[in-house]
Amino acid sequence: MHDCSSCGGCGRDLTLTEGEIRMLEQLAQIPFLPVYRKPDSEMPIYLEECEAPLEEYGLILQCLEKKRLITLDYDKPLKNIVPAPYAIQGSMALTARGQMVVDLLERQGVEK
Repeated sequence: MHDCSSCGGCGRDLTLTEGEIRMLEQLAQIPFLPVYRKPDSEMPIYLEECEAPLEEYGLILQCLEKKRLITLDYDKPLKNIVPAPYAIQGSMALTARGQMVVDLLERQGVEK
């Protein structure tokens, strides 16, 4: 279970890690990205980048979803994407709240 006391997603303040900011910026550039998960797991899998291990991307995506900045939708896979043979395919996108955060990051500038 995730310790929500440290994520900052529910209150007025919002804490973002460098990885979360990178993922938000990527979704700002490409509005819908593929996401996968194994049939026996809720951990999201992101295969489009290799800057971090798969487990780290999974945690980043889970945190962004808990902070209501992105949606992970396994009922809406993207078309023309080669599916991973072991995984359920879905899509991810920014929420309206996520877009507002991206806009604020762009206006205020953020040092990574």
